[in-house]
Amino acid sequence: MNPTLQKLPPIRNLNIAITGRCNLHCKYCFYADEMTALRDLPTERWLAFFEELGRLKVMDVTLTGGEAFTRRDFFELVDGIIANRMRYSILSNGTLINEKTLEKFAVGKRRLRLNSIQISIDGSSAEINDKSRPNSFERAIRGLRLLKQAGFPVTVRATINRHNLHDLENIARLLLEDIGLPSFSTNDAMPIGAGCENQGDISLTSREKAEAMEIFARCLERYPGRLTASAGPQAKISMYRDMERARSTGELAASWEMGRLTACGCIFSNLDILHDGTVVPCHVLYGLTLGNITTDSLEEIWYTHPTLDALRNRRTIPMQKVAGCEQCAWASYCNGSCPGMAYQMTGDFNRANPEDCYSRFLMETKQ
Repeated sequence: MNPTLQKLPPIRNLNIAITGRCNLHCKYCFYADEMTALRDLPTERWLAFFEELGRLKVMDVTLTGGEAFTRRDFFELVDGIIANRMRYSILSNGTLINEKTLEKFAVGKRRLRLNSIQISIDGSSAEINDKSRPNSFERAIRGLRLLKQAGFPVTVRATINRHNLHDLENIARLLLEDIGLPSFSTNDAMPIGAGCENQGDISLTSREKAEAMEIFARCLERYPGRLTASAGPQAKISMYRDMERARSTGELAASWEMGRLTACGCIFSNLDILHDGTVVPCHVLYGLTLGNITTDSLEEIWYTHPTLDALRNRRTIPMQKVAGCEQCAWASYCNGSCPGMAYQMTGDFNRANPEDCYSRFLMETKQ
């Protein structure tokens, strides 16, 4: 076995798209075509899979879609997760959450085993939010307020795009002051995927990303520690500062590894399951099929699949040897960013993600 895999811990977390159905048609949904092309697995197949996860001692699953609450058997699936000694989280657009939904969570250990429910909000008003998430704002806000008032562990993700860029400070005010959330997270609309036909209208340009960073800086000054991000303009603020500092002082960042393709750690702790049972490294890498839960052992996929082996070992590749980065002055201070974005945009996950290239960002913002 590869030395990297010998040290690999057992799989503990999965993201599971239990349905491809969705009641919305968001402008930046990169999963849209796959939702309609693949069939949902039936209840009994998901329940059998949860038993397999229980035997593997998986600890946490995140239920997503599509929109998870469109499944009529949603709470039966939740009970199957609980019966196999797992905790769970939910990613939702929030529009189908009402008083009856909250009542159903009171049954058994459904609420006790719930880690969090994440709701998507992309604006401080229907006028702005609904440009990227049509006909959703009022219902999503109502669902969010119900969860908050009932004391549920609720979070919000805002996807920054060209429609809501200048509304970010109002979004923060709505979520943190009006609704009273302790924090919320952000990312940005990715210009990838078969379902993303509107990328030219919705994804941020480099100049808009720079403007977003300035807005985030103001928000973070007003709400210290209450806006979080692992991707998008907010995450780039600290990353690009670290790169500048490292290049000028020679002192590498302490919080992340520079100089090699080390950006993604997901494949060391997570796998994603599409709604037809297809196993993929993550939803952004939905084109890299690893198998299917109806025919393949998840444990064997986790430890032995050559694609996962290759993804895990990309972090041994110095940035100076990455195609297209050989002569870059920033190569020693970069980590290549998301391999999913790199694969979607170049066809090779051992490339750097062009959307997060600092050299490109500097060139395009200084023109």
